[in-house]
Amino acid sequence: MSARLRQARKAHGWSQERLVHEIERYARQHSLDVASTASLRVYVSEWENNRRPIGPLYAAVLRALLGLTDRELLGRTTSAEPVTVTGYDELIGRIDSAHNLSLGMVDTFMAQTELLRTVDRQMGAAALVDQMQAHLAALEECLTFAVLPSTREPIARALAGAATLGAWQALDVGATERAWRHYELGKRAAAEAKEPMYLAHAMAEQAYVLSAAGKSDLAVQLVQEAHRTVGGKASPRLLAWLHAAEAELLAQAGRPDDCRRSLDRAAAVLPPGDTDRDPDMLSVFLNGNHLTRWRGNVLARLGDDAAMSDLYDALAGMDATFTRAAAGLHCDLAQAHLAREEQDQAVNHLRKARLLANRTGSARHRARIDQLGAKF
Repeated sequence: MSARLRQARKAHGWSQERLVHEIERYARQHSLDVASTASLRVYVSEWENNRRPIGPLYAAVLRALLGLTDRELLGRTTSAEPVTVTGYDELIGRIDSAHNLSLGMVDTFMAQTELLRTVDRQMGAAALVDQMQAHLAALEECLTFAVLPSTREPIARALAGAATLGAWQALDVGATERAWRHYELGKRAAAEAKEPMYLAHAMAEQAYVLSAAGKSDLAVQLVQEAHRTVGGKASPRLLAWLHAAEAELLAQAGRPDDCRRSLDRAAAVLPPGDTDRDPDMLSVFLNGNHLTRWRGNVLARLGDDAAMSDLYDALAGMDATFTRAAAGLHCDLAQAHLAREEQDQAVNHLRKARLLANRTGSARHRARIDQLGAKF
């Protein structure tokens, strides 16, 4: 019994922890009463080491999860009744549910993503981890059982936008591997949705993970590949965003001349006016004031004295709802003042940055604050 269960689990590529998770998920879906997570961990270990027999309830669950017969799982059959293939009714039910998913339901998913985006922007990502995980799981579930492209593509588009938001939140709280996996999910969803803008955006944001990991040159290559991927299909605002992201990554890679050229390209293609939301790419917020702040950030990283005027202009026009962005802006001002050996002003901005970073729970900004604080 132990060898059969262990082999079946490993054939699925599951760890014991994953098997526990799948047992709990199956139990929730079928309203079954199973043991606690801690107890299930013990049960799985004991089952696989022949220290506990598998009872009828858990045998039924394991058969369904692992696709095993009683003989394969337990080395015996429990009945002389003919073997029947089960699971089709549940599968067809899920397929029907996905097929009947209306445009209104997709809109509901999009509205939930928007709510999570708004809360994240103002309060930070730390309190949203469980909600975002559940949101992505619901979207993945719908996509898994949708059959035709006409049903799959709208769901995939919604998943692409939600996954990149979840990835950025994960990066902000320091969950690097989760961020990477969410970006991969967003890229797959964007490809399925036939949305090159969403794909390029996910690729460019994923480049920040590489840069943070010390792979600055590879990060630049990835954001440049994002440019090539979207080609001439990018909206002007997304194109400006891609150029600005490339500039920041070039600065981190120590390529100041290329960085300044990318900043100039971003300014050249950005649409005029105060509108900051891209109607074709809802993840992108960028207008003249945002770009001024971004340029100040990049120039401050280069140690360029010109950063100061950009940063104070951006501070004057800062949208009060962008709490986390304000923390970054005060970090930039602290860095710019440090470059000019103006320690009193640097300390003042670093204090404000710390207050905002603590409010949003941003591990990314806290790390930068600590790095800057170490220079005093």
